[in-house]
Amino acid sequence: MKRVGAFFGKMKGTEQAPTRPHLREILWSWVGGSAGIGAISVISLLSKLPLLMAPFGATCVLIFAATDSHLAQPRSVLGGYLVSALVGVIGLALFGNAPWVVALSVGTAIAVMQLTRTLHAPAGAMPLLALAPGTDTAMLLPTALTGALTLVGIGLLVNNLRSDRAYPRYWV
Repeated sequence: MKRVGAFFGKMKGTEQAPTRPHLREILWSWVGGSAGIGAISVISLLSKLPLLMAPFGATCVLIFAATDSHLAQPRSVLGGYLVSALVGVIGLALFGNAPWVVALSVGTAIAVMQLTRTLHAPAGAMPLLALAPGTDTAMLLPTALTGALTLVGIGLLVNNLRSDRAYPRYWV
């Protein structure tokens, strides 16, 4: 019984939620996220390609509001999208889109991102996109990389305009 109590006791948390960021930080995150998705939208319109994907919104949160996070670094953003998209496309090609393939593809993407030190939480959605009915898997990798490169590029510009911020923390 003690083990059960200890197990559930860990779920109550040990810390308070972080304090709200200063308004300057919030506005800077707003500018970066808007600029990043805006750039992808313009590229999508000009190229007549469907480049907007929901995971890019989550990537903006990391690049512009959690800049120092390992999940926000270019290696993780670019590598995470590349690895996860490949896992999804390969899973579909080899096994189809059965529920077990979807489940194992997401788990495999997480494991491969960890092995390659490219963990990027939003990229974990790529196998789901690859295995979703109606997805053009030939376009998934170019779309993922175009969006990731665009967001990293906007992140380099916006985050380094501030004298008190440097992005990225590392490349390799």
